[in-house]
Amino acid sequence: MAMVGGGVGAFIGKVHRAAARFNGDVEFVAGAFSSDPVRSREQGAQLGLDPARAYGSWQEMLAGETALPVDKRADFVSICTPPGSHFEIAKACLGAGFHVMCEKPMTRNAAEAEELAACVARTRRVFGLMHPYVGYPTVKLARDLVARGDLGPVAKVVVQYPQGSFRRIDWTKPLTPRQQWQRDPRVHGISGCMSDIGVHAANLLEYVTGLKIRAVLSDLARFTHGPLDDDGVALLRLEKGARGVLLASKIATGEDNGLRIRVYGEKKALAWREDAPETLTITSPFAPAETWRRGAAYVAAASAAAARGTHLPAAHPEGLHEAVANTYRNFCDTIRARQARRRPTALELDFPNEKSGVRGMRFVEAMVASARDGNTWKKV
Repeated sequence: MAMVGGGVGAFIGKVHRAAARFNGDVEFVAGAFSSDPVRSREQGAQLGLDPARAYGSWQEMLAGETALPVDKRADFVSICTPPGSHFEIAKACLGAGFHVMCEKPMTRNAAEAEELAACVARTRRVFGLMHPYVGYPTVKLARDLVARGDLGPVAKVVVQYPQGSFRRIDWTKPLTPRQQWQRDPRVHGISGCMSDIGVHAANLLEYVTGLKIRAVLSDLARFTHGPLDDDGVALLRLEKGARGVLLASKIATGEDNGLRIRVYGEKKALAWREDAPETLTITSPFAPAETWRRGAAYVAAASAAAARGTHLPAAHPEGLHEAVANTYRNFCDTIRARQARRRPTALELDFPNEKSGVRGMRFVEAMVASARDGNTWKKV
């Protein structure tokens, strides 16, 4: 594993490094962590890298790693930089022969996402996109219960991701670098809230239900400083005639990380929330509510993916690090399958990829266009 961005003190870089090495079969060997070459090398040393592989820039890193023997160089690069640089760095890494794990959003817009997806196909590298929430075993269980027909045909989906992070910022004081680029269209693209957390909600909906969002009617708003939206809601038209509602907000006062999904089928419904990820609730019009708990034998029997993603016995809570680790495990096992010249299994391929990234950027652009054009329906 090599890394670009995500240096000392960066929350997301720490999560990626811990999760990638969670199963003990990935070695962190190289990186470039700052736009300042001196600081980048210093941070590499702080993270325990060989000084020769703590690079001053990502360009220097690619040159240095490709100069090494094949069995010594990094196999994949994790990109943990702000979104504005994802496209350029990922394309260069793929072109240099490296597999890529990229933070979301994949790019700033759909055109970049589609070009990057074409690059993945051309180079035949493995590309992963970090939507961590589909790594939870109970989310995989939900997906498999829907797929096997336990709920019956899906009629309605409600997904929401309210945060109050922008209500905790003192806008009269200098902003942190992260707070600055989150409000900068040159870095974050055409949307703020929807590119940041709305794409997570959309990805979760499509993953759990197996239904694609076909059209959106959105209303976006800006309540705080900067040119980008920080709040939004949309009506959704899904495949097979299903309907949905999506809400995402950075100004939901008092909320921390309120990701939730409810799926209403013809026979049953399910509900999941990230702040209680150990359980999945199933309800029915004619029977008591069921609570499915991660780690139980009946969960493993119902979902091979949930069983594969479970690390601890029941009643020993698992959380975000384990969910990200599950995504890394499948991504890395797919790389190993390619190296062994065999076809990856369906369980190994169970991670968001470049197609997920294209879907996400098309969703964001449709949301922005719908709000801009007077709250009209737009195809995704």
